[in-house]
Amino acid sequence: MSDPASPPKRLAFFERYLTLWVLVCMVVGLAFGKLLPEVTAALSKWEFGQGSQVNVPIGVLLWLMIYPMMLKVDFRVIGGVARKPKGLAVTLFVNWLVKPFSMALLAWVFMQYVFAPWISPDMAKEYTAGLIILAAAPCTAMVFVWSYLTDGDPAYTLVQVAVNDLIMLVLFAPIVMFLCGVADVVVPAKVLITSVVVFIVIPLTAGWLTRAALLKAHGKEWFELRFLPKFHPVMISALLLTLVLIFAFQSENLTKRRLAVLLIAVPILIQVYFNSGLTYMLMRWLKVPHNVASPGALIGASNFFELAVAVAITLFGPSSGAALACVVGVLVEVPVMLSVCKLCNASRLWYGRNAAT
Repeated sequence: MSDPASPPKRLAFFERYLTLWVLVCMVVGLAFGKLLPEVTAALSKWEFGQGSQVNVPIGVLLWLMIYPMMLKVDFRVIGGVARKPKGLAVTLFVNWLVKPFSMALLAWVFMQYVFAPWISPDMAKEYTAGLIILAAAPCTAMVFVWSYLTDGDPAYTLVQVAVNDLIMLVLFAPIVMFLCGVADVVVPAKVLITSVVVFIVIPLTAGWLTRAALLKAHGKEWFELRFLPKFHPVMISALLLTLVLIFAFQSENLTKRRLAVLLIAVPILIQVYFNSGLTYMLMRWLKVPHNVASPGALIGASNFFELAVAVAITLFGPSSGAALACVVGVLVEVPVMLSVCKLCNASRLWYGRNAAT
């Protein structure tokens, strides 16, 4: 267990104002999509294989975010997760038994009733479907960034993500079908499989090979103090460029439906804080170490937005309300998840007092 009295990771100037940079990326992305529509369209159609729906530029950028985290994973300690299963159990409970069903309830209440005066019935159904798709896909790539910002255990984070991905291959489509109430909804398996390969298998393998070779050649001190820090600006830059591309690809949707963007954001905000708070408190109650509880809370609140957007576009079309709902999830998630990171870091001492009793 980590020392509860140790100070949280101090963010550099650039990271402390990351929410501002996210807003800048949104503006740049929207401008790019509006001013260079042909270039944007060409980039959005570039996929890892026909029908995979996994965009190559976004996939590469996400890979650059994940790879540095994989470099930190010491595979010798992964086996220890089996001896400390409480954190993983809480994460799975919230991700698969709470999150999609609570989002379905929130989407139904807000879209069908609270916001009914401003949304047509047909569009309300599409927004509801998009929110369900978003919540049914637990975070895969971005959670490694959140874990880093909260001093999370990289090995345990990897296991949490990997197990979620395996479960997602089996449960994602049935949950979406059940909660959407549409019997003929077919979630393409190629989208799921390609996403897992691109976002987990490739960077994990590359990270393991690189770590093994460099530790053998230069030693642990050089690897941790000189090599790993070089990737930090790469991670942040990749995050911001990813956001620029996502907002560029959805510039038409975001600019033409500004009111809808605000309305869709409401249930997403509630869902993020509810699920992250629930996970964090359950972890504390079960005396799970903070470096497991923090990334667990972030996994329980964030979404695999690359997969969600791809599935929504596949099922309902690129200009649909479902696709817009998933893109709003991206718009809301990054600044909100940064706030959750700050809350986890700020409550570290309070959390540690409970763990020490």
